[in-house]
Amino acid sequence: MAYRVFVRNWWRDNKNWPNGLEPHAGRKKIIRKRVETAEEARRICREYNSTHDPGRYSRKAEFESI
Repeated sequence: MAYRVFVRNWWRDNKNWPNGLEPHAGRKKIIRKRVETAEEARRICREYNSTHDPGRYSRKAEFESI
């Protein structure tokens, strides 16, 4: 099985919600089109998430099977 690694935001601005943020699974931005193992995909996600601040919108790396 192969996997795709991507990043996306989990919140968006909405002044009518508490703290001005509304839950929202944002558009996926691909960072690796294809990796061959789940272990490699997890490693890429861990590396990205440990070196990037998630910021206000909780931007994080994830992966999915393709």
